[in-house]
Amino acid sequence: MTAGNTPLIRRATVDESDEVASVHRVSKETAMPFLPAPHTHDEDRIFFRTRVFTACEVWVADDKGIAAFVAFRDGWVDHLYVLPSHARRGYGRALLDKAKERNSLLQLWTFQRNLNAIGFYKANGFRLVRETDGAGNEEREPDALFAWSR
Repeated sequence: MTAGNTPLIRRATVDESDEVASVHRVSKETAMPFLPAPHTHDEDRIFFRTRVFTACEVWVADDKGIAAFVAFRDGWVDHLYVLPSHARRGYGRALLDKAKERNSLLQLWTFQRNLNAIGFYKANGFRLVRETDGAGNEEREPDALFAWSR
């Protein structure tokens, strides 16, 4: 489903919310094994169907199935995850570029221990705004706010 090394980037439908939720869980567990899993798989599916897909534009990198996704809303990237089996193929960058194309300013949160994500966001023009002790997130994990502007 790709043309050369360029992934097919397309808008996801709510019918794909379970698959997107699965990509989220697998990617998060692999990239951040230090995080607790505060929700069940069923709770994840419900959250994506009823909250993420209603509040955000969800775009996917399609490679014979959903290999990665981004969920963004006005000024915010809420989620960006790539399956481990599809990492370092340009999927995350292509999805982030879609969010940038549709927003002149973007902010996002990531965990301070997620060094791969921090490096990725910095390489894509985001700058650190502030760090917190994690008291404001459900994982209670220190996080960092990043911002990008055109």
